[in-house]
Amino acid sequence: MNELMAPVVIFPGQGPESAYRTAHDLLSRRFPREALDLIEPALADDPRNTGLRTLQAWAYLQRAQLQKAENVLRGLVEEDPSDVWAQHALGRALERQSRYAEALGPLRLAAVMSGDWDHQAAVFRVEQQVARSAE
Repeated sequence: MNELMAPVVIFPGQGPESAYRTAHDLLSRRFPREALDLIEPALADDPRNTGLRTLQAWAYLQRAQLQKAENVLRGLVEEDPSDVWAQHALGRALERQSRYAEALGPLRLAAVMSGDWDHQAAVFRVEQQVARSAE
């Protein structure tokens, strides 16, 4: 079976906006390695870029590099505790590492801030895991 390959699209001399758009497209098509190849050099030029760091965390989550995702997400949450996506993603990264009690805080915040059913379902799922581990 032939492996699907993402097109390599790198435009030298273009700014972080171009890297963001291309990396977002790659991540939505599930090509996290290729997205990271664009994000990391752009972050070297603009290390505080929240959009690029968010995409970096998303790529790490897709690659199951959960500790790296957690580190990036903790920084994003520290800078902006009202970032619902970062709160939820941090909770998911912790949950995927079986750190259920730690995951509850960010997941609950995301659920309360968004009112989103999927966020509320994540809280319920992790609460059940915490209850099971307490038995």
